[in-house]
Amino acid sequence: MSWSLKPYWRSALVVFGAALTLYLSYAQWRQFYPATAAAGWEVEVYRDQIPMVSALALDGRGDLYISQELSSGKGKILKLTADGKLTEILAGLSKPDGQVIFRGGLVTGQEGGKLPVLWLRNGETETLFEGNSVEGIATDGRVLYAIEDARPGRLLRFNPDSGELTVLREGLDDGEGVSLCADGRLFYTEKRKGWVKQWQAKGPDIIVADGLNAPGFVQCTSDGLWITEDATHLARVLLLDTGGKLQVILTHLRSAQTLIPLAAGSYLLAEQGRKRILKLERRPT
Repeated sequence: MSWSLKPYWRSALVVFGAALTLYLSYAQWRQFYPATAAAGWEVEVYRDQIPMVSALALDGRGDLYISQELSSGKGKILKLTADGKLTEILAGLSKPDGQVIFRGGLVTGQEGGKLPVLWLRNGETETLFEGNSVEGIATDGRVLYAIEDARPGRLLRFNPDSGELTVLREGLDDGEGVSLCADGRLFYTEKRKGWVKQWQAKGPDIIVADGLNAPGFVQCTSDGLWITEDATHLARVLLLDTGGKLQVILTHLRSAQTLIPLAAGSYLLAEQGRKRILKLERRPT
């Protein structure tokens, strides 16, 4: 028994097949198109095969601390030494994120719910305070700033000497990144709002960049304010330079996370979607 499709069904199938092919081609392009640096910059893989890589922190000895943002007690913190050796230094965490070097130790948050912010030093782990899905952490060496990736979330300041926890802002919509500049300016992101704000001690906070694609991490350096986008596809690294111009420095990333200075004009970036750490560097002039 044989049968044939009517002409309009054949046309519909041809159109559907073409649309499906186009979609699959676009999906593959998003998946595999390489990270691309802007003119004057170059990028290379620094370390790969680190599943769920997220937070980075570099100590004064050249050791790099790396968080694996796994949930349900499966999260870990790794240490990459200057000789390339990678070791596990802490396990049993729930989505560890937001790391800073603080008074000779490492402070890390946990994004997996109402969990403690931990301080690792001298081989011991100390609870500093409890937050609700703490993702970003910053410090001036005296106090700690933290932001909660929650709805609603809070922007916090913690004094470890007095134990005082101060709420600087509340009602945030998926706060992710927080950074303190050398001149005292404090910046933070709200991922769902697509913006970066500068905190004000008096009056409303100032939007310094908006219309972004899931802004996550921020980092204040001598080059300006760095912003990463925590989007699954087509994420970017942006730089709000010292002149107030927003530049696109890296494109075609997958879930960009923490960016930290490595040396003058050189940075490390965690790209979670591709399980790797990238090195971003200014080209010599």
